[in-house]
Amino acid sequence: MTSKYRMLLAGLLACCMTLTSLAFADAPPAASASAAASSSAAPPPLPPYFSGANDTTGKPATWPDPTGGAAGVWATPAGDGKGDTPSTLTVPDVYDRVAHNLFSINMVWAMVTGFLVMFMQAGFAMVETGMCRAKNAAHTFAMNFMIYPLGGLGFWVYGFAFGWGNWFNGPVPPGWYSSLGPGTSVLNQGIVLAGKYGILGTKGFFLGSSVADTAVLGLYFFMMVFMDTTATIPTGAMAERWAWKNFCLYGLWVALPYCIYANWVWGGGFLAQGGVNWHLGHGAVDFAGSGVVHCMGGVIALAGAIVIGPRIGKYINGKPQTIPAHHLPMAIVGCFILAFGWFGFNPGSTLAGTDLRISFVVVNTMLASFGGAFGAMVFLMAKGMKPDPGMMVNGMLAGLVAITAPCAFVSPWAAMVIGLISGVLVVVAVWFFDKRVVDDPVGAISVHGVNGAWGVLSVGIFGNGDYGAGWNGVVRDEFVKQYGSDGVRGILYGDSSQLVMQAIDVAVLCTFGFVMAWVWFKVSNLITPIRVSAETEMAGLDMPEMGALGYPDFVLAKDKTAA
Repeated sequence: MTSKYRMLLAGLLACCMTLTSLAFADAPPAASASAAASSSAAPPPLPPYFSGANDTTGKPATWPDPTGGAAGVWATPAGDGKGDTPSTLTVPDVYDRVAHNLFSINMVWAMVTGFLVMFMQAGFAMVETGMCRAKNAAHTFAMNFMIYPLGGLGFWVYGFAFGWGNWFNGPVPPGWYSSLGPGTSVLNQGIVLAGKYGILGTKGFFLGSSVADTAVLGLYFFMMVFMDTTATIPTGAMAERWAWKNFCLYGLWVALPYCIYANWVWGGGFLAQGGVNWHLGHGAVDFAGSGVVHCMGGVIALAGAIVIGPRIGKYINGKPQTIPAHHLPMAIVGCFILAFGWFGFNPGSTLAGTDLRISFVVVNTMLASFGGAFGAMVFLMAKGMKPDPGMMVNGMLAGLVAITAPCAFVSPWAAMVIGLISGVLVVVAVWFFDKRVVDDPVGAISVHGVNGAWGVLSVGIFGNGDYGAGWNGVVRDEFVKQYGSDGVRGILYGDSSQLVMQAIDVAVLCTFGFVMAWVWFKVSNLITPIRVSAETEMAGLDMPEMGALGYPDFVLAKDKTAA
C-alpha cells in the first residue's frame, strides 16, 4: 500500500469515526429543536441502516434482519464483494464498515454485561439462603434457581411484547439511532391513548418471525435478565414458608406487572412521555432500574409478605424475635457476586460500549456500594450496636440499588451521598417493617423496595445535567441557552420539575405494583395454598417440599423459634 493510499484511508476513517460518534450518541447535545427546524439546507441522505425504514417497492422488506448483514458491511471479508483495497473504497464503503463495527461493539457490550446480570442470580441465591435457616436451604436455593426459567418463560410468551413491543415509537433524542442496530424499528406496535399516552406494547409474542432480528434479540436477552432480578426479590421476603406450587404460579405471572410498568418507563409509555406531554423534566428517568427492576420487586415482595404472614416464632406477644442466619459467610460471598454483577447491570444499560459515559457509571456504582456498607456500619455503631454483617451486606446492596437509577446522571460525590443515605435508610426500614409484623427474612423489601424508590427520587435531586441531552425526546431551548445542552438535571441543578416527575413515577409504581401483587397472591392462594402447613414449616421445607435436604450430612440444631 502506497503512502498516498494510507493517508487517504486514514483520513476517511477519521472522518467516519467522527460522524458515527455523533450519530450514535445516546443523548447528543443537540442545539435545539427549533434551530434544527430553521435550517434551510437539506441534510444529506443517510444509509437505510440508520432509520430502519423499509423500502418494500418491488422487493422484500429489509427489517427484520435475522443475520445483521444489512447493518453496514463486515470489514474483512467484505460482505459487499468489493474487497478491502483502499484504492477501490469510496467514503460510503468505509462508512459502512465503521457503522457495522459500531453495531458489533455495542452488541458484544450488551451481551457480556447481560451475562454478568444473569450471574447475579447466583449472588441472590447465596444471600437469601445464607440469611435463612439451614432446614430451608434447598428450598430457598431452588426458588432462586427455578425463578430463572419460570420467569423467562413468561417473558418469552408475553412479557417482552407487553414491555417493548412499541419501543421504537417512544420519545427519543434528536439525532438518535438504535445502538444495537436498525432492526429494533420493527418494535412498532402498541396501545396508545389519545395519540400520545403509551400504555402497552403488542408486538413480539413468542419472538415470532415479525421480530426475528439481531438487534431485537439482543435487546430481548438484556431485558430478560433484568426482569429475572425483579422476579427473584420476593423469594427472599417470602422464604421459609412459601409453598412450591404457589411459587411456580407466581414465576409464570411475575412478568405481567413488571413488563406493563417497564413499558411505561422504558418502552416509550406515558411516564417516559411526561416530559413532552406534561413538561416535567425529561419525563420519568430511571437509567438502569432502581424503580423498574428493584422497587417493583420490593413492592411485590411487600404484598406477598403481608398476604403470607410471618414465620412461626418470629413474633412473641407482638414483639419481633431475631431468627439468626445459618450461614453469614455464604451471604457475604453472595453480596460480592451481586456487586460484581452490578458492573454489568448499570453500565450495560447504555446498550452501547461506544458510549464512554460508562466510566462514570462504573465509578458511581462502586462509590455508592462503598457508601451503603459504610453508612449502615456507622449508623449501627452510633446506635451502640455491633456492626452486624447481615446489615452491612444489606447496606452495600441498598447503595447499589439506589444508584441504579441516577448512575449516569450524577457526579461521584453525589453517588457517595446517595449510598450513605441508603445505608442508613435500609437499617431504619428493616426496623420499621419488623415492628409492623411484616416478616422479611432477608430484608428484601427494605433493600429493593425502599431504596429503589430512593434511587428514583435521587435522580430528581442530584442529576447534574452533564448527560442525557434530549432524553425521552425533551430539548428545552431555555436550558440549552443557559447550560449549553439540556441534560437530565435535578432540583440542586436548576430543574425542580424533574423531581416532581420522579415522585409521580414512584407513586404510580408503588400503587400499581402493590395492588396487582396483592390481588394476585390472594387469587393464587385460592388456586393452591400460598403457605405450607405449620408442621412442614416447623420441620423445614427441604424434605417435605423438595424431597432433598440442603445439608444431609449434618445434624441440624433444634430450631428454638419453632418451639
